Amino acid sequence: MGISSERYVAIKLLIMYLNCRKWADANEISKEFNGFDLVVHNCMISANVQWGNLDEARKMFDEMPERNDVSWTALISGFMKYGRVKESMWYFERNPFQNVVSWTAAISGYVQNGFSVEAVKLFFKLLESGVKANDVTFTSVVRACAGLGDFGLGMSVLGLIIKTGFEHYRAVSNSLITLCLRMGEINLARGVFDRMKKRDVVSWTAILDTYVEMGDMGEARRIFDEMPERNEVSWSAMIARYSQSGCPEESLKLFHQMIQEGFKPNSSCFSSVLSALASIEALQAGMNIHGHVTKIGIEKGVYVASSLIDLYCKCGEIMDGRLVFDSILDKNVVSWNIMIGGYSMSGQMEEAENLFNIMPVRNNVSWSAIIAGYLDCQQFDKVFEVFNEMLLLGYIPNKSTFSSLLCACASTASLGKGKDLHGKIIKLGIQSDVFVGTALTDINGKSSSIVPNEFMLLSVLFACSHSGLVDQGLRYFNSMEAVYGLKPQGKHYTCIVDMLSRAGRLLEAEEFINSMAFQPETNAWAALLSGCKTYKNEELAERTARKLCEMAEKNSTGYVLLSNIYASAGRWKDVLNVRKLMKEKGLKKSVGCCWVEIRDQVHCFYSEDGTHSQSAEIYGILELLRDEML
Repeated sequence: MGISSERYVAIKLLIMYLNCRKWADANEISKEFNGFDLVVHNCMISANVQWGNLDEARKMFDEMPERNDVSWTALISGFMKYGRVKESMWYFERNPFQNVVSWTAAISGYVQNGFSVEAVKLFFKLLESGVKANDVTFTSVVRACAGLGDFGLGMSVLGLIIKTGFEHYRAVSNSLITLCLRMGEINLARGVFDRMKKRDVVSWTAILDTYVEMGDMGEARRIFDEMPERNEVSWSAMIARYSQSGCPEESLKLFHQMIQEGFKPNSSCFSSVLSALASIEALQAGMNIHGHVTKIGIEKGVYVASSLIDLYCKCGEIMDGRLVFDSILDKNVVSWNIMIGGYSMSGQMEEAENLFNIMPVRNNVSWSAIIAGYLDCQQFDKVFEVFNEMLLLGYIPNKSTFSSLLCACASTASLGKGKDLHGKIIKLGIQSDVFVGTALTDINGKSSSIVPNEFMLLSVLFACSHSGLVDQGLRYFNSMEAVYGLKPQGKHYTCIVDMLSRAGRLLEAEEFINSMAFQPETNAWAALLSGCKTYKNEELAERTARKLCEMAEKNSTGYVLLSNIYASAGRWKDVLNVRKLMKEKGLKKSVGCCWVEIRDQVHCFYSEDGTHSQSAEIYGILELLRDEML
């Protein structure tokens, strides 16, 4: 059409060729401009920055007879992007066009490169300069506060965000959610999320990760199912946490659903899936995944490869695990530890020791793996020998190491050594850990004539339940009568039901209740019903709720749990029926309460409570605080 030489069209063509990396075509287009053109040069500089050709971009910049704010900002953000912070700030300090865009490029660049303190300092300078921050500036500063772990500073920035009207910008709200989560302010994070007028997948994934980190998988799954849009990060977060929480079957179900919905798993997701398969020793399925990651070329990545090593070692295929280990180009301490642990677990201590001796970097896990291997092989002298070497080299033992050492002391009736270890444990403040506490119980039971009683074993079972140690808990339960001569009581049985239910072994929990020789406690059925809610087993939930309601006609617990299960499944008609039944029976849901102790007096509060004698003053103070925040 003969219009390619017109400036507007030519610039659009130039941008197209640069975006497509057609350098020769872009050069041809640039020749059509007579002399220097500021827009064309800016486009060429931005393209070189995008491709990482920073020296070429700087050369073009230096040759420009005229520059504008776009020219300067392109170099500032470009050098920041590739970690060349000093050079970026050199240009920032000499930039005659210090507008909000260039300030923000420098601040966000500092944050991206891990210089959170410098980012905050530069933000203060921006405020002093009179330049008004924008939503991207505030997003970067809040991220800097999160990186520093400075919640007070973050709340001050929040006040400024509200004053300037940026609180409803999605990116700002998302960064605030992240800040609140880092500080452990879960309710505040949820409040920010609930007030957002528009949410994106980042918002949903952030709040999802809140409950995932809390270990509340039921609520996390509810939010995940409600998400209007999901991405690979949200899928991977749920799959990973199910795998880490001892629910491999649920992790694998979600993975299959992810594939069916057309999402492509990333390396992190494949690593989690392989870990889930390793925990249930599903070798063939793991080999299928191995074939797939090889096909797409990520099998030698250290995270995927480490999970493959773990899979093969747990399935008894140590040689295959070693082949994967040897194929990793950049081994990290995790991959070394998994391979050493694999040899130790299979009793091949000579190979484990050889690998341990040549590993370039060790950490506490490395020492724990080799010590645990010697313990499993009952080479108790080697256990203490390696431990002494560990201490001489300046390593501080972790909980797992102490657990192995105490087990070695118990097996050799070495009470003196056990007492020394107990002293170190108290000094480090880890005596409350379930593994360490269990090992201490074991050594005292075997070496100092202290026989565990029913209360001690109940505490151990409770600890196993809340730590996901199902098989270990069952062993302790079965040893009560056989080893210690203690007849399990209703509370012990209830603890086992809770343990099985938390682990998702619901049918096993139901069978356990039905096999009891006496009437189970109400709490046993309640624990099973709670498990049904977490793992969305509606059929078993209805069965369990009927049993629970028969036993506790004056207790609303069963009805409330069943109502929640129906609600999470979207069965609103059934929810209404349950609530109607509660009303007919005169049952009410118990109200949540919080309390605070002031001068030896406990004050209780309920939601929107006005019964306290000083409620008017309390709400007055709250109003003052709200005004201060605004």
